Amino acid sequence: MKKIILAAAVLLAATFGIQAQDQVRLNPDHPDVYVVQKGDTLWDISGQFLAQPWYWPEIWQVNPQVENPHLIYPGDRLRLVYVDGEPQIQLERGPDAYKLSPAANGSLRPRVRREAVGDAIPAVPLDAINAFLSRTRIVGPDAFRGTPYVISGDDQRILMGAGEKIYARGDFSEPLASYGIYRPGEVYTDPYTGEVLGMQALDVGNADLYQLDPDNREDFSVATMQVTRTSREIRLEDRLLPVEERSIAALFQPGAPPGPVEGVIMGVEEGVTQIAKFDVVAVNRGAREGLQPGHVLAIYKRGATVRDRIERDTVKLPDERAGVMMVFRTFEKMSLALILEADRPLEVMDLVRNP
Repeated sequence: MKKIILAAAVLLAATFGIQAQDQVRLNPDHPDVYVVQKGDTLWDISGQFLAQPWYWPEIWQVNPQVENPHLIYPGDRLRLVYVDGEPQIQLERGPDAYKLSPAANGSLRPRVRREAVGDAIPAVPLDAINAFLSRTRIVGPDAFRGTPYVISGDDQRILMGAGEKIYARGDFSEPLASYGIYRPGEVYTDPYTGEVLGMQALDVGNADLYQLDPDNREDFSVATMQVTRTSREIRLEDRLLPVEERSIAALFQPGAPPGPVEGVIMGVEEGVTQIAKFDVVAVNRGAREGLQPGHVLAIYKRGATVRDRIERDTVKLPDERAGVMMVFRTFEKMSLALILEADRPLEVMDLVRNP
C-alpha cells in the first residue's frame, strides 16, 4: 500500500508540475529492490523502474562512498528510496564486492573486490552494435579519393577472407603496419537542406602489410598483405584506410538531449529499408546539434495527408510515435543509433525527435 501511495504522489506531482522532476514517472509495478543480473543492460534496468527509461539520470543517486559509482555490476543491488518526496535509486555493491583476507597479525580484514570496467553492464546490448562501436564510420564524401585499393587475392581470387593473402595497389609513400579495409557505402544528403553529410564506410576487415614492391606508376606500389579479420568477404576495389584508434564508449547512461532535436533516419546497414528492433540506423543529426552517446530519441511515422470531403480541402494527420532509439556514436553531422523499441515497422525517412 505504501508503494502505491508513494507512486501515486509522484504521478500527481508529474501531472501538475509541482516537483522539479515533473516528467519522471515510475512503472506501476516497479520493484523496491532490484539485483543486477549477468546479461542485463542499463536500458532494461531503467525500464524496470521507469515508464520512460531515458529519465534514469533524474533518479540515479551517485553514492560518493562507492568506488566507480556510475558503473553497475552483476550482483549489485539497486534500491528505490524517496528523499524529500522524490524517487531516487541508490547503489549497494553486491556481496562479492568485499571479501575477507588475512592481515599480517593473522586476523581477517575486509578486502575490496576489484572489477574490470569491461565487466560492468553496458547501456545497450553490445553484441548488437559491436562492429559499429569500433569500426564502421561516417567519413567525408572524398575520403576514399586516392586511397589504395584491393586488386587481387592469392591465386587471383576475387573474394577473400580472414587468413588469406591479398594484393593492394596505390600510394604507400607513408606505409603503415596495418590497415582497415572498407567499402564505400551510401552518400548521405540532408533531405531538408541538400547538404552532403557524409558517406558510410562499411567495415570489411583488417590486413597487415607484409611487403611493398614497385609499380609501373612512379607514385604507386603493390602491397602484399595478410588479412587478419573480416566482417564480410573482401572484394576487388575495396579501399584501405588507416586503422581508426578510438575508445569504445559503451558505458554511457541513457538520457534526453539537452536541446530540441528534429531529424530523420537516413539509412540502415546494407541499404535495407525496413527497420526493426536492434537494427543500427544513421540519422542526420550529430555532434554539432549537441547529440552525444546515450541520448535517446523518439521515432515517429509521418501522418498521412487526407481529403476532408465536407470542407473540400486536405488535412495532414498527426505524426504517430512508433519507437525509441539510443545514439551510441556521433560524428560531426550524423550519428549512429540502436533501435530499442519498435511498436510498428520502421522505415528510412521516419522522423526522430526528443522523447
